[in-house]
Amino acid sequence: MSGWAHESERLRAAGPGQRTRRALKRARLWYALHPRSAQAAGLRQVCYNLFRPECFWFRNGAACCPHQAYDRFITGQRACRKGGPAIGREADGANPRQLLAGFVRSHLFAYGVGTGAIIASEFVIVQFPHLLGRFTDALSAGQLTPRAVGVYAARLAAVGLLYVLLFGVGQFSNGRLGREFEYELRQRLFSHWETLSTAYYHQRSVGDLLNQALNDVRTVREAMAAGLNQLTNAVFLLCSTLWMTLRTVDVRLTLASMFPLLFVPVFVVAFGPRIRQSSRQVQERLSDMADLTEESLTAIRLIKATGNEPVEARRFAERVEAIVAQQMQVFQQSALFQSLIPLMGSLSFAVALVYGGALTATRQIGIGEFVAFTQYLGMMLNPLQQIGNVINNFQRASASLLRLEVLLAERPDITDPPAPVLVEDIRGAVAVHVPEFRYPGSERPVLRDVHFEVAPGQTVGIVGRTGSGKTTLVNLLPRIFDPPPGTVFIDGHDVRDLRLSDLRGAIAYVPQDGFLFSTTIGENIAFAREGVKREEVEQAARLACIDEDIARFPDGYDTVIGERGVTLSGGQRQRTAIARALLKDAPILILDDSLSAVDMNTEKRIIEHLRALRGRRTTFIVAHRLSAVRDADLILVLDEGRVVERGTHEALLAQGGIYAAMYALQAAGEGVSA
Repeated sequence: MSGWAHESERLRAAGPGQRTRRALKRARLWYALHPRSAQAAGLRQVCYNLFRPECFWFRNGAACCPHQAYDRFITGQRACRKGGPAIGREADGANPRQLLAGFVRSHLFAYGVGTGAIIASEFVIVQFPHLLGRFTDALSAGQLTPRAVGVYAARLAAVGLLYVLLFGVGQFSNGRLGREFEYELRQRLFSHWETLSTAYYHQRSVGDLLNQALNDVRTVREAMAAGLNQLTNAVFLLCSTLWMTLRTVDVRLTLASMFPLLFVPVFVVAFGPRIRQSSRQVQERLSDMADLTEESLTAIRLIKATGNEPVEARRFAERVEAIVAQQMQVFQQSALFQSLIPLMGSLSFAVALVYGGALTATRQIGIGEFVAFTQYLGMMLNPLQQIGNVINNFQRASASLLRLEVLLAERPDITDPPAPVLVEDIRGAVAVHVPEFRYPGSERPVLRDVHFEVAPGQTVGIVGRTGSGKTTLVNLLPRIFDPPPGTVFIDGHDVRDLRLSDLRGAIAYVPQDGFLFSTTIGENIAFAREGVKREEVEQAARLACIDEDIARFPDGYDTVIGERGVTLSGGQRQRTAIARALLKDAPILILDDSLSAVDMNTEKRIIEHLRALRGRRTTFIVAHRLSAVRDADLILVLDEGRVVERGTHEALLAQGGIYAAMYALQAAGEGVSA
């Protein structure tokens, strides 16, 4: 029996309760090993029949639907809802050490060099007290000659120089490892973000993601570089010092002095989880503050225009106060923990002085042996303090690692098919037959009974009231939201069977917001094509009627337009985004309400330019102003997710329906065009 069939039989045979959950966990493991197999859909359907809402709950008590819950569970994603806590990988016990362990394995040689150098340096430096003790014994016995003094001095200097050399190599190597880890992890985060679908970003704030990419990664890097150096230095200095004391110092004195240090593991167990949990809460608070900061700076024009600065300042102060309160809790726990470890070291030193002094006074040990032992204890105090710092930093880094691990555990829900259809030249024929579409996790259909076909080179206008499903419909073409199988076709191919790079490469999409980057306006227009010539950029700008505006800018096409194009008007931003789409020269063009901020005369000129290109690309124009679609080959009128009217401008006016009423209102100057 094949693997998937075997798992399917086990799932069918499983009863309710724990057996079902165990079977589902086995299925999840099988799916993780065979995520792209053709049989995955069959296994998923079997699990659908077994997966019940009560088997999978949100922490706040809200249950998710069986299909959504199973899809997230089987692929290892977190089940979450906007504004609610997350479960899934985290609840199942995400391993925060996996990221770090994988990096260390891939850089094992560099890690070995750095750690080995630090270890060697500790075994070198512990020779210093031993040499000093021998020098003291020789001095007290009157056995030193000028030549012997020079030999001892040379040996002590050699120990110091060799220690500095080895320890420096270790510090540099591990510090470089930390920086490489920081770089690779941020690259991995960015690449991972690009694979996640739009639905994921509806559930996560930008501030939280930025906090993870900056603060969480930095916390882990600091623990890996400085923390790794300190940990290696402290542990092996303690071990080498203890080894030397057992070899060269009275065993009774060593054991008695080491007794207080046995309490250190108790403190680690007691304080470690508390510091880690508090540190994680601090990171979450920092994410909230970063989110508010990003939101406020983005909306700074609105805040100033409404005079709402005091309100926003108060909101920000509340977030900062919450962070300070949480950080104070971490500091209190860390301060107590870090003070207890040196306290144990001081107690050890006190025992050594009392007991060692008594042994020396009774001549059971020599003066040199006692001096060497006090030097060893002095060397132990700094590592004990370092261990406290390292454990504290590692607990904080563990909280950040867990957050990063959960983020990287997110699986994109829109991916390439296992066996994609390869297409070389897409002409732009589009067929849509959607009986019903709803957003993931929603019970309410957004589109119902939407059917139409478009020949290559035709123009389709899509109009309707706000919330009628216009944007959702055009978002199905590039799979921004995944359509049901067998419902959306391009050139006869189901869009779900095409590679995402091929599909989206064939579509030039101008969304409603017309997002611009904070670079030059020329670079924004050329964003969709690499190596484009300036003449092509200027031609696209002319077609989008933004060229005259650019000519008036101080640096022309090299003018930096600021954060999200803040220096441009709404109409200028929209026309720049249209120029970017036209320069891409894709066979399918989608304008999603991209002319709403453009005046009537400019809109007319842009439509004329698009009409001149008719036949070269299939165009979809979503609009509220009907003047933008009156020349379309086909106009679809949507209402509550349904196509209630279709036809040309003249035919729809003759029907006297919704379209005719909208046109009459706008013609009389009573409609809203934005």
